[in-house]
Amino acid sequence: MIFDTSDRGIATSRLTLVPARDEFAGILRDFYLDNRSHLQPWEPLRSDSFFDLSEIHRRLQSMEANSASGNALHLFLFLDETGELVGECNFTNIARGPFQACHLGFSLGRRFEGKGLMYEALAAAIPYVFANLGLHRVMANYRPENVRSGRLLQRLGFEREGLARSYLKINGVWTDHVLTSVFNEVAEN
Repeated sequence: MIFDTSDRGIATSRLTLVPARDEFAGILRDFYLDNRSHLQPWEPLRSDSFFDLSEIHRRLQSMEANSASGNALHLFLFLDETGELVGECNFTNIARGPFQACHLGFSLGRRFEGKGLMYEALAAAIPYVFANLGLHRVMANYRPENVRSGRLLQRLGFEREGLARSYLKINGVWTDHVLTSVFNEVAEN
C-alpha cells in the first residue's frame, strides 16, 4: 500500500511528513510487519495484538486525538518517489507552562537506513515543532548501543545531558538511555 504524496504535509526534498490519520492503518500495519524484527531491539515487547488492524486503528485514532488536543504530533514519513511509508517521528508528552517541551521518538524501515532520510525528516520536523507548536525544548533519549541514533541526534544539534539508568523497558529488559535535547534558540518567549 502507498500514499498519494500530492496530499502535502511537511515537504522535504524527498519526503512528505503527514500527521497520523486513521486511513493509514493498512499502510502502517504493513510497515510494522515488514520491520518487526528490525525494530524489536529498540522498542517495548510487542504482543501479536499490536499488529492487529483493529488495534492499529485504535492507536491511530488516539494519535489523532492527542494531536488535536495539543498533546502530541505524530508524523509519518512517505517517500515522494514511490509513496512508500519509510518511517515515523513522534513528538509526544508535550508539556506547556514554563517547560514548553516534548519527547521525540522515531523509527525508520530497514530498507531505508543509510540514505539520510531520517536526518532529512527531522531537520524539517523539529523547526516545524518549534515554530508552530511554540516549544522551547525537544528531548530525545536513546540506548547507548544505538550508535546510529546517537550520531543522528548529534548531527541535528542535540546535546548530551546525562545517562538514565534502567530508564525504559525495551525488548523485555530495563535499559539505560542517553538523555539529549535541543533548544529553540530563535524565539525566546
